[in-house]
Amino acid sequence: MARTNGLMRPRRGRWIAGVCAALADRFGLPCLLVRVGFVIFGIVGIGELVYVLLWIMIPRER
Repeated sequence: MARTNGLMRPRRGRWIAGVCAALADRFGLPCLLVRVGFVIFGIVGIGELVYVLLWIMIPRER
């Protein structure tokens, strides 16, 4: 996956909406690490809200 200047949700390598894949690509982190982070924040109670907001805000790759 080519790295871009901005956040773009990829068409490949995504599970649900591509938010974690986009964040992992942008910051050079393993995708699994970002997904585990969202699961942990989901248990705390804010992960789902942040994920949905990012899903709306990050454009899809064309």
